[in-house]
Amino acid sequence: MIVYEFKLKGKEQQYQAVDDAIRTSQFIRNKCLRFWMDNKGINKYDLSAYTAVLAKEFPFANELNSTARQSSAERCWSGINRFFENCKKKIALKKGFPRFKKNQRSVEYKKSGWKLSEDRKRITFTDKKGIGSVKLVGTYDLHFYQVEQIQRVRLVKKADGYYCQFCIQVEVKQTLQPTGRAIGIDVGLNHFYTDSQGEKVDNPRFLRKSEKRLKKAQRQVSKKVKGSNNRKKAINRLGRTHLKVSRQRKDFAVKLARCVVMSNDIVAVEDLKVRNMVKNHHLAKSISDAAWSQFREWLEYFALKFGKIVVAVPTHFTSQNCSGCGEVVKKSLSIRTHVCKCGVVLDRDENAAINILIKALRLLGYVSNTVGHTEINACGETILYLNLAAAFKQDCSLKQESPSL
Repeated sequence: MIVYEFKLKGKEQQYQAVDDAIRTSQFIRNKCLRFWMDNKGINKYDLSAYTAVLAKEFPFANELNSTARQSSAERCWSGINRFFENCKKKIALKKGFPRFKKNQRSVEYKKSGWKLSEDRKRITFTDKKGIGSVKLVGTYDLHFYQVEQIQRVRLVKKADGYYCQFCIQVEVKQTLQPTGRAIGIDVGLNHFYTDSQGEKVDNPRFLRKSEKRLKKAQRQVSKKVKGSNNRKKAINRLGRTHLKVSRQRKDFAVKLARCVVMSNDIVAVEDLKVRNMVKNHHLAKSISDAAWSQFREWLEYFALKFGKIVVAVPTHFTSQNCSGCGEVVKKSLSIRTHVCKCGVVLDRDENAAINILIKALRLLGYVSNTVGHTEINACGETILYLNLAAAFKQDCSLKQESPSL
């Protein structure tokens, strides 16, 4: 499944119709949630059937395409199902009980309610909301795919305009020649990550670099009268600034993750609980700005696409253990150099990256638990390269996903 996004070009009345469709989708989603809360034992099929009842009861809901109403019910059930899954897993603290939406920004159609033009440059929405035909602006070419391959069409409202997303069912896997390389990655705040070969990638800090513009835009919002058009314009300028930061962060994560996966057959990362880490109010902004979770998601996506392996290992003692002898060398966060009595002197993050790689190789069965760190390092990078290359050539049964995922 791939997603192609185009910007919509239309008239002001069409944009207002899109807003109306989004509000209706939000209304149906909230109604389905209330129906589930008031009636025990409701399943997703009952919610889907309830959308037909809402269409008969509310004329504005009947104007929205039936598949779009069903998609709203599916969104509601997705939140409910996530809540049940968190309860089964016994996740600590809040379980994510579904809430009512207040500011939904998208509406989703399925197979009906829309039609592409012959040149694939325009899309027409055929329901009663009055969106009509709008122009698609983008660099993707939809001629490569059949209309039957398009599973979903989303209309998304962002700070800088309206967008149309096409969810296309297509095989995304590609075959690459094995590189025979394995790498461990330790993410951080000083550097975005340090790998097991000692290479470092600088932290771009997009949010920190844009703080001056964000603070200025926020001040302009606070100075305007609530409910005025000038305040709405100031909010839009603030939203566009935040949108630019998020796009910069995503672009960095995508390009870096693709490069890492294409250059290595095995990528080992830490299974970080970022949600818990941001509770530290001194580091929350820096951790959120680094976007470690987004980087890991793209690593896993490209691993599936190119047939590589991404392994998430536990974080315990990756920084404290010595990568040479395995002894515990306690050190505070202020100590950035790992010094062990066995003679190993490494950067703290590089030592952690090597430990992460060793843990991943153990999970995959390349290294037994009885083999010490000294023997692994004594083999050297060349022998490790040959062993990995031979394993891939023999088409050994490697796991495509981390055992911890």
